[in-house]
Amino acid sequence: MAIAQSALPMMGDGAEMTSSAERRLGDGIIRELYRDPDYIDDAVLQEYVQQLFNPLVQAARARGELSPELEERFAWAILLGRDRTVNAFALPGGYFGVHLGLIAVVGTRDELASVLAHELSHVTQRHIARLMAQQGRQTPLMLGAMILGALAASKSPGAAQALMVGGQALAVQNQLNFSRDMEREADRVGFGLMQPAGFAPQGFVAMFDKLQQANRINDNGSWPYLRSHPLTTQRIADMHSRIPQDATPLASASLEQLMMAARARVLMRPGVDTWRQWVAEPQDAGFAARPRPQRVAAWYAAALSAVQLADPAAARQALRGLQGEVAGDAAAARQARLLGAELELAAGDAPAALSYLEGSLALADASQPDAPRRRPELLLRTQALLRTGSAAGMTAPLQTWLATHPGDATAWQALAQVWQQQGQPLRAVRAEAEAQVARYDYAAAVDRFKAGQDLARRGGAANDHIEASIIDTRLRAVQSLLKEQTAER
Repeated sequence: MAIAQSALPMMGDGAEMTSSAERRLGDGIIRELYRDPDYIDDAVLQEYVQQLFNPLVQAARARGELSPELEERFAWAILLGRDRTVNAFALPGGYFGVHLGLIAVVGTRDELASVLAHELSHVTQRHIARLMAQQGRQTPLMLGAMILGALAASKSPGAAQALMVGGQALAVQNQLNFSRDMEREADRVGFGLMQPAGFAPQGFVAMFDKLQQANRINDNGSWPYLRSHPLTTQRIADMHSRIPQDATPLASASLEQLMMAARARVLMRPGVDTWRQWVAEPQDAGFAARPRPQRVAAWYAAALSAVQLADPAAARQALRGLQGEVAGDAAAARQARLLGAELELAAGDAPAALSYLEGSLALADASQPDAPRRRPELLLRTQALLRTGSAAGMTAPLQTWLATHPGDATAWQALAQVWQQQGQPLRAVRAEAEAQVARYDYAAAVDRFKAGQDLARRGGAANDHIEASIIDTRLRAVQSLLKEQTAER
């Protein structure tokens, strides 16, 4: 069913804004979002969403929607927000935001993939660059302020008004929404990515139907995705018409998907009373008669809610119930083990956390048998070993991970802790600086690199000439980036 890009009518190439300029604009916006209290780097949910997103990017490349230049210059990074609203958005430079509220309500991985495919297509089709061209080359500062204001609107209309009361900013907000033509194009291109990426195209239709139903029953603005992506009868009918009559029916939700939806609901911080209700839910009369998927989601929510409530006994009890339900499902069983490790770390029992991680199939690596290959295991194992005072073995796995994921600030911070525990303060300071670079906070990074220089000058245990040379080189590079960042402001 592959269709060459040239066979699809395009709306223009957004040539009035270069890909480099768009990436710089995105970097500036994303630096602010990293500071947002609602930003959450949850390794489990991040990995789950990323595993859906990566095949879509590969499909866009294979179909010719994603040019080599754009793939190289853009970030293709997803940020998660604790926001309870059902929303996702695309930002300049290949950045994407996903609210936990969206993960919490989607019924299947195909529905979530359809939203990601739609947002990805906004970026591959250069819709943001086109908007800027259409609106008379709005300055990056105005666009950035408008996007941040739109994000605030999903949390608090009052806060959004406070952000956008100045002069032209309120008018600019109205220019954020993509045109209906752009929405239809993102639908069409995104739909074409689904099957090549391994997802059921019916996920698009199912998600549209869910959003349209929400539109009928919600008139209080609680579904911002409907406001920024207005669903018309024509768009819905178009998606329905693209499903082949002999298409395989949409699969039901996997146990892992249900567990991730439950995790999103808990981490949205609904409040102590809600957490307590979820902890108590498996004790309800008739719970055992519920369908297995419902029991799995309830046990997971109960265990994680108990962790939030600092009740390890209740958490362990719920985890035992969960483990019994997911036996035989490899993906779900892995998520139960990760939750067990998280639970025991919160309870202060690092050896017990390690026992859960040792049982994970994700730990197998031909070159380094003890090195986790997947990020949740990597970070959890590092934290557990740090608490036992024996994290030296995590140095190589973390460095290997960072060689291919240099923008992972959390991994840099973990490496800094490992080096500090090994009596390598100079390397620890450099890792702390690199974590700031990964968040585009170049001023903070420069401060840490200079602290490293001071430490190197004092000599002693910190007298590592190679590391000092690396710090000098990185400091000059980041100072240049800071100068450019300051000029762009």
